[in-house]
Amino acid sequence: MRWRRGPKPLVRIVVMGPSGSGKSLVGAALAARLGARFVDGDDLHPASNIAKMRAGAPLSDADREPWLDIVGATLAREHSSIVIACSALRRAYRDRIRAAGAGVAFVELVVDAPDLRRRMSRREHFMPTALLDSQLATLEPLAQDEAGFRVANDADLQSVVDRIVELIEGR
Repeated sequence: MRWRRGPKPLVRIVVMGPSGSGKSLVGAALAARLGARFVDGDDLHPASNIAKMRAGAPLSDADREPWLDIVGATLAREHSSIVIACSALRRAYRDRIRAAGAGVAFVELVVDAPDLRRRMSRREHFMPTALLDSQLATLEPLAQDEAGFRVANDADLQSVVDRIVELIEGR
């Protein structure tokens, strides 16, 4: 995806990664930078999924499917640029989102496990730190044939967003 002078193209981006990787923070900052609407995928979860995670139980694929369909539908019905924060841990999940929301690119935030644990322990969220291991076991990194980029979230917010924008612009 390369921007040229004139109107910016419609962008549909999913900022992905395990819990604690910074999806919401980076996604909101990226959306602001691109002039896009931001949606936190956590807000799209059915109540049953949130209750299950709060209880310390990992979600099954059957639990995730309706949520992934909502994420894809949200991307598909948007008529302006949009950035959604969504874990999208497995390729099958990303394929499901792509099937509903054509033209989506994924930005995988890469953070090492000890840093993820530290970040999760410092925040209030329905996802307990105990579920991180199941997320890391589920994670299939973004493959080279998938539209998008892997970006280390290892610097200040502005620097990470700058890296992402540079990749989007093809610099």
